[in-house]
Amino acid sequence: MPKAAQPAPKQESQSPMQFDVRIYPVKTDGALKANASVNINGFIAVTNVRVLEGTKGTFVSLPQYKGRNGEYKDICFPCTREAKAAFDKAVLSAYEQTIVQSQTKAQAQKPPQPEQGQQMVGM
Repeated sequence: MPKAAQPAPKQESQSPMQFDVRIYPVKTDGALKANASVNINGFIAVTNVRVLEGTKGTFVSLPQYKGRNGEYKDICFPCTREAKAAFDKAVLSAYEQTIVQSQTKAQAQKPPQPEQGQQMVGM
């Protein structure tokens, strides 16, 4: 008689999750703000992660597929609330950092504006 699968024993000294997040901003005015790929502890990569703007703010959506009945099903998902919160925090933090960097870069590329009351002198 085959044995039933046993859950793996919990390890007391689990290392914290490390996330390497890459953000790919989307230039639309819609709900989709960015796509992301996330490498977890150098062992698992999750692609097609989306950063969306909803009525309650910005949130993270994991990859999904559309089932035969038209419902969307998650392809992968964190197993605990803590893991989901850590994943979301890592993705949203990387997204916000990318936005700040792009704004800083855009401001650095703007030519300086003459102050009011000063005239530009032509050559």
